[in-house]
Amino acid sequence: MKALVLAGGTGSRLRPFTHSGTKQLLPIANKPVLFYGLESIADAGISEVGLVVGDYADDIRRAVGDGGPFGLDVTYISQSRPLGLAHAVSTARAFLADDDFLVYLGDNYLQDGVRDFIAHATLHPAAARLLVTSVPDPSAFGVAEVEATGRVTRVEEKPAYPRSDLALIGVYAFTPALHEAVRAIRPSARGELEITHAVQWLIDDGQDVRAEETTSVWRDTGSVDDMLEVNRHVLDGLSGRLDGKVDPDSAVVGRVSLGEGAVVRGSRITGPVVIGPGSVISNAVIGPYTSIGANCRVHDSSIEASVLLDGADVECAGRIERSFIGRDAVVAAPRFPYAHRLVLGDHSKVQLHP
Repeated sequence: MKALVLAGGTGSRLRPFTHSGTKQLLPIANKPVLFYGLESIADAGISEVGLVVGDYADDIRRAVGDGGPFGLDVTYISQSRPLGLAHAVSTARAFLADDDFLVYLGDNYLQDGVRDFIAHATLHPAAARLLVTSVPDPSAFGVAEVEATGRVTRVEEKPAYPRSDLALIGVYAFTPALHEAVRAIRPSARGELEITHAVQWLIDDGQDVRAEETTSVWRDTGSVDDMLEVNRHVLDGLSGRLDGKVDPDSAVVGRVSLGEGAVVRGSRITGPVVIGPGSVISNAVIGPYTSIGANCRVHDSSIEASVLLDGADVECAGRIERSFIGRDAVVAAPRFPYAHRLVLGDHSKVQLHP
């Protein structure tokens, strides 16, 4: 089995960050979200991966390389425009050949990975196997109607009146039968070749389509709130390690990962917290569920439940919480008695005044 990982989307819900980079490389606990998916694919025993890329192909190539560090052999596949998941499959037709294949959305976070899903797909072949989960508002997703046996009778893309609460989470296993389905469908009203339309074509053609429900922690990391929530979840499993320097006037409590060359002076760090290499924390309070990237600077400020990307600089900003601050962004302000919440794109600068 091969894997097709989709990393060519525009990430409109994550602007302004996706104006200057791809959403699949935004970090969760200081590791790009794309890496979690690649690691889970390798763990499932798949080695051949087609990585579908778009405008930020060069960034992804620099980050992933040939896939060797993940134990993968990565082939890059260019998609000129994000015209739907089924379009991405058609773009990768030569790479996929006549093999069974996994489709995995590159901005997905799935705690338990895909090992069991792939094992089931291998032992119990079907033209299509869909990974689904129960959600409170299925109208925002593709939705599957599933019999007690696991057979799928209908799929719909973002229905106004869902007939089921089982959402498609962006993980699929297909046989080569899908290629005929993709050739047969036409673009939807939004101009995309929908994977749900291709799956429905297989159902209507009498082919076996199955669903597997997961209760694993899953997030489509398509918004800032989703990113912060996944960051919180991953940090819950953090193991503390202090490779940087902590001066005698500082206190480090709980599970804290301090990168090589990072320095903590006169500060209190309460885990779970990850601080990247080369960062300097001085006269600051860093609260739980915070990820601080490499070469950041935090001075005379309090930060909690937030993400700072590489090179961010926060000085005299009072209390900041549930914020997402971009690469090389600068926040400077006199102290305030209340908390700020900020969503700042890369290279931005904010000065707060009383």
